Amino acid sequence: MVEIVGTVEEIIFKNEQNGYAVLELNSKTDSITVVGYMPYVGIGETLKIEGEWMTHPDYGEQVKVSKYEMIAPSSLYGMERFLSSGLIRGIGPVMAKKIVSKFGLDSLNIIETHPEKLMEIPGIGEERVKMITESYEKQKGLRDVMVFLQGYGISTTNAIKIYKQYGDDSINLIKQNPYRLSDEIFGIGFRTADKIAFAMGVDAHSSYRVSSGTKYVLMQYAANGHTYVPLDLLSRETAKLLDASEEEVNDSLVLLAQSGKVMFETFEDGSHGVYYIPYFTAENNTADKIMNMTLTDVKPGDIDIKNEISKIEADMGIKLADNQRLAVEESVKNSILVITGGPGTGKTTIINFIIRLFMKFGKSVALAAPTGRAAKRMTEATGFEAKTIHRLLEYSYTEEEGRGFGKDDKNPLSEDVIIIDEASMIDILLMNALLKAIPLSSRLILVGDVDQLPSVGAGNVLRDIIDSGLVKVIRLNKIYRQGKESLIVVNAHKINNGEYPILNDRENDFFFINAATQEEILKIILDLNKRRLPEAYGFNPFLDIQVLSPMRKGLIGMINLNNELQKCLNPPKKGLNERQMKDFTFRVRDKVMQIKNNYKMKWIKGDEKGEGVFNGDMGIIESIDNDAQELTVLFDDDKRATYDFADIDELSLSYCVTVHKSQGSEFPAVIMPMSYGPPMLLTRNLLYTAVTRAKKLVVIVGQEKYLKNMIDNNLISKRYSGLLPKLKKALRFMIEN
Repeated sequence: MVEIVGTVEEIIFKNEQNGYAVLELNSKTDSITVVGYMPYVGIGETLKIEGEWMTHPDYGEQVKVSKYEMIAPSSLYGMERFLSSGLIRGIGPVMAKKIVSKFGLDSLNIIETHPEKLMEIPGIGEERVKMITESYEKQKGLRDVMVFLQGYGISTTNAIKIYKQYGDDSINLIKQNPYRLSDEIFGIGFRTADKIAFAMGVDAHSSYRVSSGTKYVLMQYAANGHTYVPLDLLSRETAKLLDASEEEVNDSLVLLAQSGKVMFETFEDGSHGVYYIPYFTAENNTADKIMNMTLTDVKPGDIDIKNEISKIEADMGIKLADNQRLAVEESVKNSILVITGGPGTGKTTIINFIIRLFMKFGKSVALAAPTGRAAKRMTEATGFEAKTIHRLLEYSYTEEEGRGFGKDDKNPLSEDVIIIDEASMIDILLMNALLKAIPLSSRLILVGDVDQLPSVGAGNVLRDIIDSGLVKVIRLNKIYRQGKESLIVVNAHKINNGEYPILNDRENDFFFINAATQEEILKIILDLNKRRLPEAYGFNPFLDIQVLSPMRKGLIGMINLNNELQKCLNPPKKGLNERQMKDFTFRVRDKVMQIKNNYKMKWIKGDEKGEGVFNGDMGIIESIDNDAQELTVLFDDDKRATYDFADIDELSLSYCVTVHKSQGSEFPAVIMPMSYGPPMLLTRNLLYTAVTRAKKLVVIVGQEKYLKNMIDNNLISKRYSGLLPKLKKALRFMIEN
């Protein structure tokens, strides 16, 4: 064992995810290469290391570090190198030079004990001092946590998240129950927490472990769209995961039920389901509210609806088809109504008509959609402001009360009519929140395409409501927005009906480019983005073109396509700031997407401020500040949010997104790779959803046999949802009574 003190002269290699580093360390006598897990070590730091000499076959003699600690730099050069390393937010190379020039070797002591003196330096104000001192304090506590976690393979990014969540209590809380990490820290799954627990000597059959494993399986199913899991399936899969008995899992479920974490339900066919409690509550509340709305009589007694519709037709210069007219009439007669249809069937026309009809009656109307992009499109199509559902319900987050909606059953929406577009995207939790805020005196009109992929979140809400027979449904089947010049709408309906689309009419907007291999598909997609479509149509690759892939992984999966498109459209350039993450390197100007709901994320939109950035929100990286360790994104709905570097794993590049993540969005041009993939992904409704995202152009690149396979594969993945049987039960109750 050797002990060496030296200054980090160069970082030869550093894995940002797990903290493994190769450093050149300058001691008083020599320059030494040291290797090992040394997270959050920067150039200029003075380290005391303990380790063993070893000989690498290619790189020669090195010290393999088993333990290290930071000590204050002992030279002005070392102090400046340390302060300029980026470890302390608010201090970059220029500011480091100013601080060291002013305070010399006492710089760290000034930051720690007399930070107000920093304001003696030009360019440092109160806000900068606050940032510097908070960051320095965090570093001290964070280092202890990182040293503790590095032996368990926890990445630097996740260690920072753990410290942000638990602060100086991190080590104690993890020792008490390491499984809380999988419940409370995004990016740490059950398997990682389980690995830590085993290393700490936690009994494989402990109640902590079995309960956490059970909740993990439940939440994995919820992440795949299920509101509950059949009891026998849950017991079997959890037992397999934990290498435990099903009896142990069932005992754990009883304890979880007693503590109010899960709920059992027996269905009419005698089967048993297990719900994570928020989904159980949301599903029951949704069913009850829908039943109560259908029982509420809102029919106007003194209005000649048909005559009023004729007057608005004259004002708008249009003539409604019979089914469209029926939809408008039913919107007046029903407390809750569903209008569903594919592209070009007149949904937007009906929304515009309904708005004008109710405004003529003196009724107030609110418009909303699940995503910012869909809300913005709704605003453009109607001329009236549309909000996201979260914004309509006045979502907010506070440390004291957690997340919540300002609008609910105690403070309901005041509008007489609420129209929701892209309703197929609404999951059960959001539907529950929406219905709670709608008084029985108001009307709810849900507009959407039930044949698209279901919501990313848990539930099968729109389809369950339609299939229940409890709610009045108007189905729009006739295509009005067709025109001989457009095949997108025609082909979308052909695909939905199981028919083969019309391809490669040179005067049209739907093309198939044959490519025999995935390498060729990739090459063509890159060329389409960079050269062919911009030259032929004037499309902007950042604003107008969207690549949609059925898959995440593989040569033409979302991850690799993003990295290749980034190299092509936004390559590294001197002066263009960037930040590396696990799968991606983020640069200024990159297209990005939020990939999880972050209810705490603060945003600014003009003079308006709020919280909450949600799964599927898309935008452009405006700035990356490596000194402040922050990244700012301008989202499509003009919200501007600033991310701490520790949180940017919630973002993904979005030059390419999966078809599932594209729901609710519309793009001028859509490009889709077409090759081999799992049958559960290559389905008809996935292809239909992809095609219906395009406004002006669809280009599919690949092999036609897989296009045919997708159209023939009408597999609809089963979702475990209890809403449909609950709504059917309510319908039977109403009929019998």
